[in-house]
Amino acid sequence: MSRLADRAGQVERSASVAVLAAMVGLVLVEAWGRVTVGHGIAGSIVLVQHLTLWVAMLGAAMAAKSGQLLALSIPQLLPSRVHGPLRIAVAAVGVAIAASLSAASIDLIRIEASGGGPGGTIGTIAWGVPVWVALTVLPIGFTAIAVRLAWHASDDMRGRLVAACGLGLAVALGVLPSQIGGALLTPALLVLLAATVFGLPIFAAAGGAAMLLFWGDGTPINAVPGEAYRLTTSPMLAAVPLFSLGGYVLAESRASQRLMRLFTAFFGWMPGGLAIVTTGVLAFFTPLTGASGITILSMGGLLLPVLVGARYTERTSIGLVTVSGSIGLLFFPSLPVFLYAFYAGVPIERLFVGALVPGALLVAAVAAWAAWSGWSTGARRTPFDGPEALAAAWEAKWELLLPVVVLGSMLTGTATLVEAAALSVVYTTLVACVIHREIGIVRDLPRVTVECATLLGGFLIILSVALGFTNYLVIAEVPDHLLEWAGARITSPVVFLLALNLFLLVVGALMDIYSAIVVVVPLVLPMALAYGIDPVHLAVIFLANMELGYLMPPMGENLFLSSYRFNRPLLQIYQCTRPFTVILGLAVLLITYVPSLTLWLVEWSERAGFLSPL
Repeated sequence: MSRLADRAGQVERSASVAVLAAMVGLVLVEAWGRVTVGHGIAGSIVLVQHLTLWVAMLGAAMAAKSGQLLALSIPQLLPSRVHGPLRIAVAAVGVAIAASLSAASIDLIRIEASGGGPGGTIGTIAWGVPVWVALTVLPIGFTAIAVRLAWHASDDMRGRLVAACGLGLAVALGVLPSQIGGALLTPALLVLLAATVFGLPIFAAAGGAAMLLFWGDGTPINAVPGEAYRLTTSPMLAAVPLFSLGGYVLAESRASQRLMRLFTAFFGWMPGGLAIVTTGVLAFFTPLTGASGITILSMGGLLLPVLVGARYTERTSIGLVTVSGSIGLLFFPSLPVFLYAFYAGVPIERLFVGALVPGALLVAAVAAWAAWSGWSTGARRTPFDGPEALAAAWEAKWELLLPVVVLGSMLTGTATLVEAAALSVVYTTLVACVIHREIGIVRDLPRVTVECATLLGGFLIILSVALGFTNYLVIAEVPDHLLEWAGARITSPVVFLLALNLFLLVVGALMDIYSAIVVVVPLVLPMALAYGIDPVHLAVIFLANMELGYLMPPMGENLFLSSYRFNRPLLQIYQCTRPFTVILGLAVLLITYVPSLTLWLVEWSERAGFLSPL
């Protein structure tokens, strides 16, 4: 069994590297052909879009193997004696859902392979590749996840077999008639809710809810993987794995040390300068790596001793690193911003432009508080040294050129968004592997690619299955009912925005940002538009609240990651982050009620011709 699992893991790792490499190669060839001869390779971009689905499923399978599927952390708050039984019970629910999704995917493939296309024909992607071939990754991925959820449910075979009994639930879902399903719908949803609270992966919660609702409604549950296939219809979403890969390569190099030297040389002389440097470095890396947890886990150990050694209090130091781990999520090329734009239909370039000033405000608020705290406790400063500043700038020149190269290629019309993302992979690989030689192309690059694919799978799997849940909400007219309810009770946009902030804080404290975007945005977007709130302004309000939600007790993700990384009690982490949370909360209110902070740069960019009018 162990040898088979190792072989399967090696196949997954090799396949994920090959898929991401193929995406980069196809995009670059397409861009080169378009620029040089006026056209690229027919169908290449469509293939890249479909490969995004393969990245999602392969990465999710690897995330299941390494225990990195996103889930709530409430079990950590419970007595240790209940952890074992809870883990087995929750895993059984997860196995049932993953197995059901696999069976539904096989049914979808059967329909496609038997002529499910228009006119009874077998649909093709490009180059004669049938659609059903692209869909085969769905049952493969869901089956691998089901097996691994059962295997990791317990350390002994008895517990694993109990978890595997979830297959019986999957069979029941497939054979029971919809009339019985309607009667069992409420109890089944309650069981699913309880399992989610106690650690069921978020993708299983969203996918399970979608299947149960469709099942109770008499709709075939293959609608859920069918909606997952919609991932391949977005020409923009392929940029997400490519930008993430470029960021991972950069973070794996010594770029953080070069940027620390640069920011220290230019800002270290200021009162609290090291706090400003720390905030700036983490704000730079968070949007590149795509997750606040990566920056806390990878850079927290480097930055905390430096801050404490410079006579910052441990409380301020831990609070600063914890908060700054998510402080850059509004900046390019942040994955949550891409996902929000994709899901809400907001032009991505307008969203990044609109988020620039609010994002800078959040960074400035955190840096100012930490700097004042350091100054008040006598933290050391670094005298300004002109030659050192120039040397640091020269050493970090390649990192500083990255946004110039990527954004410049887009603004000049040389590259599309996806092509710019592929360019970022090539650029960071050349810098890290060839210029600085800090990453070995053969020794390290495949490992970095696998780590990136695992992260991507952890949230893309949520997106893929939650599309089915959202589709059910639309069919059931839930957004319309909510709009009618809110309109009858809330007449002022000011009151609506306050209620929205409070609601999003609760959401951010209980859900990860990716599932919150997929589930909550379709509910709040129609209501916000009805109250005359600009879509870009709403997006920034939503994302800023989610950024704050990373720090909200009891479930804020950064709080748990920081507790794990610094080996401190969770209550102590709460205390360390409390003043920063208050400061950020005030900044979020300012962003909410002063829409010009978001919209003036968008409007100016329109007048200057940098953005096309809507």
